[in-house]
Amino acid sequence: MTRPAVILDELDRKIVAALVANARTSFAEIGAAIGLSAPAVKRRVDRMREAGIITGFTAIVLPAALGWRTEAYVEVYCDGAAPPRRLAEVVRDYPEITAAMTVTGGADALLHIRAADIQHFEEVLERIRAEPFIRKTVSQIVLSHLITGSPESGATNSR
Repeated sequence: MTRPAVILDELDRKIVAALVANARTSFAEIGAAIGLSAPAVKRRVDRMREAGIITGFTAIVLPAALGWRTEAYVEVYCDGAAPPRRLAEVVRDYPEITAAMTVTGGADALLHIRAADIQHFEEVLERIRAEPFIRKTVSQIVLSHLITGSPESGATNSR
């Protein structure tokens, strides 16, 4: 069954922006900010959830609080043309991989990895390199974050 197509109007966009900024914002608070009643905001959110525009709500956790103090990006180079489906199967087996995507350029994929420390990161990297179709990896350890948030998360820099 396909979902109905929904075109977002300006009020929908404001609701989405409010939820992205703080998913715990009440419908009443959002409504007051944009000139709608809480029930009207709820109906719009329900419609966007039904259409698959809003896919869920989440908590953002400080990785260091969970013991994940080392962060890295790893370029993955494959032998031949490893299909994205195969890469996806492999990366799902690693809880340390927090994001994975195929990319343009020399590498076939880019992995975002969180680990407890450098030793843990090295162990993860060695397991990835042991996959039969992985030819090489190139890693960059994150030293510090200059900008927080991401376009897809809707988070922005504090000014």
